[in-house]
Amino acid sequence: MNNEFTASSQKYDAVVIGVSAGGLNALTTLLPKLPNDFPMPVIIVQHRASDSDNFLIEHLGRLSNLQVKEAEVGELAQAGFIYLAPANYHLLIERNRHFSLNVDPPVSYAIPSVDVLFYSAARCFGEQLIGVVLTGANSDGTQGLKEIKQLGGLTIVQQPETAQERYMPDAAIAETKVDYVLPLLQIGQLLTALAEGGVE
Repeated sequence: MNNEFTASSQKYDAVVIGVSAGGLNALTTLLPKLPNDFPMPVIIVQHRASDSDNFLIEHLGRLSNLQVKEAEVGELAQAGFIYLAPANYHLLIERNRHFSLNVDPPVSYAIPSVDVLFYSAARCFGEQLIGVVLTGANSDGTQGLKEIKQLGGLTIVQQPETAQERYMPDAAIAETKVDYVLPLLQIGQLLTALAEGGVE
């Protein structure tokens, strides 16, 4: 794992982020660091209560330079948007880069599940995918991040010592040879540099 950026010409097409407990603070810190010309869709699973309202979307929308919305069935994942998985549904991205939802049982006790999104995104984008695991109190996202790595994508995990809940980052690091382990502010810098083709 690294905490330094090195030169690369690798092009990436999408970012997927998994986050659970402590996610509001993490996303509030990370997402505003992405510029308004960020050239990739950002797709997020934040574990949400089944009766959650639109507060998270509205709050992040006020802070972000990009448009924040819930992902919808059949919608094409596009640059300029941050998509959040709706409560009570697993979010997947199909090979044609359109979203789908399902109501399969919880995975790692979660619906939406980070693993479900990560697995589908890895198959869609392959080595053009960036996977990010942030703060959380369970292991959801660990197997999905491993899949992203195995299919050639880039993997980033929040430095556990800086996470509000370190279980999710620790679990991801234990299972995968992660490319970068960084505090939140540096993750934002790295994503921006990756979008510009400046690092690997």
